Amino acid sequence: MKILVVEDNPKMARSVEMTLTESGFDVETVDTVSAAKVRAAEQAYDLFLLDLMLPDGDGIELCGALRASGIASPIMMLTALSGTSRKVAGLDSGADDYLTKPFEVDELVARVRALLRRGVTADVTRLKYGDVEMDLTKRTVQRAGTKVAITTKEFALLEFLVRNPGETFTRSTITERVWDMSYEPSSNVVDVYISNLRRKLDKPFETKLIHTVVGTGYRFGAADD
Repeated sequence: MKILVVEDNPKMARSVEMTLTESGFDVETVDTVSAAKVRAAEQAYDLFLLDLMLPDGDGIELCGALRASGIASPIMMLTALSGTSRKVAGLDSGADDYLTKPFEVDELVARVRALLRRGVTADVTRLKYGDVEMDLTKRTVQRAGTKVAITTKEFALLEFLVRNPGETFTRSTITERVWDMSYEPSSNVVDVYISNLRRKLDKPFETKLIHTVVGTGYRFGAADD
């Protein structure tokens, strides 16, 4: 498996490269957005590790550019910034996971392996619950015939909820099962995405489908499910 690491801190870059190489991965490192774009255009990588802040740009913008160019390989953001807004921005740009610095090397390797194991397993092309319809091929959502514009991460969360109506899930379960990410108790990323879905999918309509289960987590479905 070939991995491109985009990191401008030489010590961090060497540490990540050594850790992943010792774990059996073929690793290359670059330290700028421009170099990463050149490498990505020249050859295929199975996974990208992107630092958030780079000398000539932003890892979030680089992530978006990679996705726009048609690259579907998993992308993990490495960031020293723990703020929720930056994590959400990274996920919305097309990243599959994020890891906050400093991190344990064992967790890095585990996250990388989890992303590389991920595959497309959907056995249907459409999902429907009540007046909510999801096209898994076109990645579109409608409610009561009205198109609802949602991000990639919001789509993944909604798909999980629609597939499991009436079940209550903790924030930890949602984080780990929807995005293959380790749950951070101090993070409110799940709450942010739930709030976004409510604003787009629930607020304009009379029947509310996303419910808070106090002290536990969230449940999707009719009130009496």
